[in-house]
Amino acid sequence: MDKILSGRVDESVMNRIGRLARRLHTSKKKMIENAIEAYASKVDREQEHDVFQETCGVWHRGESPARLVETARKTFRNSMQRRRG
Repeated sequence: MDKILSGRVDESVMNRIGRLARRLHTSKKKMIENAIEAYASKVDREQEHDVFQETCGVWHRGESPARLVETARKTFRNSMQRRRG
């Protein structure tokens, strides 16, 4: 699903995007998407960025599962006590 992106861009940049899109027989949207993909790939290569490591490390926690469950239950019980009284 496409989302709307709004931002102020210098007029000369917009003109350049339009000219290049016409020359390549593509849309401005496609030009911007391709440019972002190319730039992101370049940055990832230069910085040896590992998307998998960044997004899948959520399960690394400093507390045990038992402690996490205990904390969650305590928070829930406390919130229910506030509602009762």
